[in-house]
Amino acid sequence: MANWNDERTTRQGFGVPPSQTGDVTSRTSFDAGLRKHMLSIYNYMASGIMLTGIVALLTWQSGLAIEIMTGPLRWIVALAPLAIVFAMSFGRNKFSTVTLQAMYWGFAVLMGLSLSSVFAVYTGPSIAVTFFATAGAFAGLSLWGYTTQKDISGWGSFLVMGVVGLIIAMVANMFIQSEGLAMAIPFIGVLVFAGLTAYDTQRLKMDYLTIQQAKMTNPSVAAAFPLGKMVVMGALSLYLNFINMFLFLLQFMGSRE
Repeated sequence: MANWNDERTTRQGFGVPPSQTGDVTSRTSFDAGLRKHMLSIYNYMASGIMLTGIVALLTWQSGLAIEIMTGPLRWIVALAPLAIVFAMSFGRNKFSTVTLQAMYWGFAVLMGLSLSSVFAVYTGPSIAVTFFATAGAFAGLSLWGYTTQKDISGWGSFLVMGVVGLIIAMVANMFIQSEGLAMAIPFIGVLVFAGLTAYDTQRLKMDYLTIQQAKMTNPSVAAAFPLGKMVVMGALSLYLNFINMFLFLLQFMGSRE
């Protein structure tokens, strides 16, 4: 998800390379580096989602999903991904790039085990339609976040409040069982994670720009902020946005078994 501890206080125009803007060669090289960096993030994110989908489908088809949902393993499968996200977020400076990569793939597998339960609730065709609708919406939102010249960094505080509000509302509705609140939660959830998709895309782009600029004056920055770690953590942010948007949309578009 979003980097809520972003301490940057200044932002430069989007797409301006860390060199004189009149230097066409430097600008071209920077743009190529940025495209390669973002493509790596998208490749990691897409691979993680694909792995999650394959594991979820195979788990359901094998019958293991029922055992997980009805046995003690359900708590491990439900809580382990959350533990990995917290470990990656707060320990990324301590972990090596290889360790973060292994944790990311393990997280994707555990999410597949957890999400296998959706096949027990919704029909296969409606899951597929919702997935492709989510993919289309995600692509459009991420493209807008990447290309817009508007600084949307101010969205961060509102979006994190939206996530906190969603969690509180979902927990509260487990007790009050309000039909109106149950209908509002998916709608708000889609809006919040749609906003996060655009916000995180721009943030990842600007993080790359900031570090490349810092390297020009302090080469040791390259060691302090390895791009490999940035790719994995960026993929995790976008993965979470995609999965959450998919699950909330499924409550609108999914046909129940």
